Amino acid sequence: MKYLLVFTLVLLPPLASCTELGAVTRQMVRPVLIRNEHNSLLQLTINAKRPFVQLKAIAVELEGAMELESLQFYFTDVDDGLSTQKPFGERLRSHKSVVFKGHARLRAGPNHFWLSCRAKAAANLSGKMDARVLSIETSAGRLVPRDETPNVRKRIGIALRRHWDDGVHTYRIPALATSAKGTLLAVYDMRRRRSKDLQEDIDIGLLRSTDGGQTWGAQQVIMDMGTFRGMPQEVNGCSDPGIIVDPETGEIFVFAVWMNGRAGTHQWNSGGSEPGHEIGRSAQFVMIRSLDDGRTWSKPENMTREWKDPRWILYAPSPQQGISLRDGTLVMPTQGRDEADRHFSNLLISQDHGKSWTVSSAASFGSTECQAVQLADDSLILNCRTESPTKFRTIAVTRDLGRTWTPHATNRMGIIEPNCNGSLYRFDYREGGKSKSVLLFANPHSQKSRTNQSIQVSFDEGKTWPAKHRLLLDEGRGKGYPSLSRVDDRHVGIVYEGSGAHLVFERIPIEALVKR
Repeated sequence: MKYLLVFTLVLLPPLASCTELGAVTRQMVRPVLIRNEHNSLLQLTINAKRPFVQLKAIAVELEGAMELESLQFYFTDVDDGLSTQKPFGERLRSHKSVVFKGHARLRAGPNHFWLSCRAKAAANLSGKMDARVLSIETSAGRLVPRDETPNVRKRIGIALRRHWDDGVHTYRIPALATSAKGTLLAVYDMRRRRSKDLQEDIDIGLLRSTDGGQTWGAQQVIMDMGTFRGMPQEVNGCSDPGIIVDPETGEIFVFAVWMNGRAGTHQWNSGGSEPGHEIGRSAQFVMIRSLDDGRTWSKPENMTREWKDPRWILYAPSPQQGISLRDGTLVMPTQGRDEADRHFSNLLISQDHGKSWTVSSAASFGSTECQAVQLADDSLILNCRTESPTKFRTIAVTRDLGRTWTPHATNRMGIIEPNCNGSLYRFDYREGGKSKSVLLFANPHSQKSRTNQSIQVSFDEGKTWPAKHRLLLDEGRGKGYPSLSRVDDRHVGIVYEGSGAHLVFERIPIEALVKR
């Protein structure tokens, strides 16, 4: 008996010769933002030794695929970031494993591809994303890239405000607070025509979230000085909102600086604000109030004559959240320029739930935007932006509500900055049945540019900030200006000017900060 043996041979594409092709993948630490059409997940660079090699397919594995709607690869000629001009293959629905099939002719040298994603509207803000290229199929064979940034897992955030949202050119200068009912309140500049500071057409906007930051309501315009004295909007701008919540009464106060006239000037520079109180000459310190959890607001009250020393050139709120002390005293951080044109940081204080306010002495000179917390010994520490030349934060302490101040041990040597607003916040929580507390500080962690948006943690009332507890949120270039506030017993929220949107919100578990 004779037998015929039949063999089936399965041929896999050969691995490309290392002399012909090489490939690497990289990821930047940047959040994947809900509302953004494009979020960069990773960069793939294929180096070809000769021209005319054809790219046919890219196989990708995803962590957190259930949080995404779709994915798309794009091809760029130069290494200067994601561009959506040249898609590779089709946009695909998100799955744990996906294969992008297309045709791209590789040139000799580096060829850059970017994997972009769109997050679901209901993506979990506590979720994480990661992407890995498993293999690349080319006309020269199959290639497995080297991952240069393993274990970079991206957080999920929300693009709260973007260029031209609601017809507004630029959103800037956010301050975040939590109401007595637990509502998150984000106030900010609505720079309607362009990104310029005052003097310009700027109103104060508000977004509210009643579900811990997962969703946000429609934008409210809560301060608009209109066409006061018949002047156009572009010379009646208000800017730099600060916010404070009275936890006993539930009342919410928002402060801003208003300029009338003075076209083409800047409120902080010569030719802008002047000494005195007169509208049209000196910048005005205005305030609004809400008694219904931020749903409706009073008309602006001009507090300039009550609070501003007439000798000062400028007095304005610090664009941050104020605090309520253990005895119910309200403390709002403020800033200004005195008669000698020295920049200063100080406090606005109320001991009767906002019926009357007093202004403290200057905590420091050569500093501006600031935020305060109460320490365990009831003293107040004020953490301030330092104007040039130093690139460290200015930090001062008072034990008498700002009548006198002493430099903190870390003053202008402990926390680096690129001269930008920062946020200091006390977070109280329970762990293992015990009450615990840490100080959190957020800013662009750099002395060169507003990159590396981070949160740091101090376990010893601001004496030290261990490097291993620094959480990097966004290494890309933005405008900074972070603001922290409590979401609930286990989460802190942050709004900042990030690399992926004008205003970004992220919700961070406290465990991610204290257990690193």
